[in-house]
Amino acid sequence: MKILIADDSAIARKFLIKSLPQDIDLEVRECVNGKECVDIYPEFKPDLLFLDLTMPVMDGIEALEIIRKADPDAIVYVLTADIQKTTHKKVIELGAYKFIKKPPQKETIGDAVRELAEFLSR
Repeated sequence: MKILIADDSAIARKFLIKSLPQDIDLEVRECVNGKECVDIYPEFKPDLLFLDLTMPVMDGIEALEIIRKADPDAIVYVLTADIQKTTHKKVIELGAYKFIKKPPQKETIGDAVRELAEFLSR
């Protein structure tokens, strides 16, 4: 399973990586802003994108919009400290599958990845 993590915080990226299940074969790539994410996505073709919203160069909302237009089947889990209802509504309307509040629980990340891995293996 391929996972792309887009977050400008190295600490957040490291936490996500440590939260991933160890018993699933994973290939993980990281990027530090929305622009880099948009550039890497088509070449890497991840099964799952963890996307922060507040990033430099290009924010996560703009990146989500571009990625979902290019790949309507993209599975995107948004991770953000922005818990405003308008933000939540907007990312769901743009096609995000999950909205995970930062900082997430390690189990929340592990469970989300396991759930997706099980779905993809069907």
